[in-house]
Amino acid sequence: MPPLRLRHAVRALVLDEAERILLCRHLVQETGTAVWAAPGGGIERHEGPLAALRRELREEVGLVVAHDPPHVWHQEVVGPGYAVGYDGVVNDYFLVRTAWFAPSGALTAAELAAEHIDGLKWWRPAEIAACRGPDLFSPRDLATPLRALLRSGVPREPLVLGV
Repeated sequence: MPPLRLRHAVRALVLDEAERILLCRHLVQETGTAVWAAPGGGIERHEGPLAALRRELREEVGLVVAHDPPHVWHQEVVGPGYAVGYDGVVNDYFLVRTAWFAPSGALTAAELAAEHIDGLKWWRPAEIAACRGPDLFSPRDLATPLRALLRSGVPREPLVLGV
């Protein structure tokens, strides 16, 4: 059996001073489902995880990160539909604390749409936990590990997440 092809990506848990998290709304074309996820994306061949994180934040939300944020979560998801052309994804999440800002990245609206991003929003953890609409979150139970992170702080080793 051939080895799995996993897309390696980085994500930023961007938290403001009121502990709201900035999420990107991704539209899954095949199903029409909207998924709210932390900003970030694939690591390109020529870059390391932190360089990819800085690039993605600048492109998607307009945030420049000069420091090395802590690695707080690790997620591996194997299955169809998580990354086109791959058997699944590996997401590494980094904690980025910042003052609130109006997100506006370097990418145009058309370029964001090409990446299936059609919205940005600051969320309170309680809003995520209470959301019962058709939209989903990634990870699905985002509120639980987010609340644990806010309560306990940065873990010594990244927390391993499920789907």
